[in-house]
Amino acid sequence: MSLPERPASYAATLGPTLIIIPHPDDESLGCGGLLALLRQAGEPVHTVLVSDGTMSHPNSRKFPAAARQALREAELREALAILGVATSDTLLMRLPDGAVPTTARAGFAEAVGRLRAHLEQTKPATLLVPWRRDPHPDHRATSQIAAAALRTLAVPPRVLEYVVWAWERAAPDDLPRPEEAQGWRLNIESVLARKQQAIAAHRSQLTNLIDDDPTGFQLSDHMLAHFAQPFEVYFDSWPA
Repeated sequence: MSLPERPASYAATLGPTLIIIPHPDDESLGCGGLLALLRQAGEPVHTVLVSDGTMSHPNSRKFPAAARQALREAELREALAILGVATSDTLLMRLPDGAVPTTARAGFAEAVGRLRAHLEQTKPATLLVPWRRDPHPDHRATSQIAAAALRTLAVPPRVLEYVVWAWERAAPDDLPRPEEAQGWRLNIESVLARKQQAIAAHRSQLTNLIDDDPTGFQLSDHMLAHFAQPFEVYFDSWPA
């Protein structure tokens, strides 16, 4: 896909920004460069973590569910600190990993209400959300929650959708169509090293830190290679 490129300085035009993160590590993979550039420009960045992150290693006894949740939230805080993002006001929704509710499921309306209240409190100029058809059910559910919350705001923010799993798993129908979103690439070469450091903070997803679950998840080198590029891809949608 050939997309126009925007310079690193473009990040400063986005203003105060809120990122909605399905799982700890999605922020660094999909938006680590942009977050670092926003903070370099002095723009506030707020964060929402949607899931509890516990299903990456569901059979671990060394790290039962509560310990996995605590570990992954600590990794998120470390990664955000590397990117220069404060976490004092992070909204931890702690919805079930792998079962974030969609429009047809119980808990959806409550999740929408919590996110709407946080948006009204933080008043971002720009909202970062996963691409609506990113091929992971929690990413799609997160997009649906965000869309429903935005519809209730008198003055919605600009929305940029970011890509995580579509690099690996997208079917043709998952990809953006010109009439629904305009894509572009952001040059992040100047902060690429910091982005890589933030990704590395998610040790439970990169190493054998949790070594007693043979079914446990680990990001592959092939997957990580998509996020070692000197650019990030965004799709403009749901304009204010």
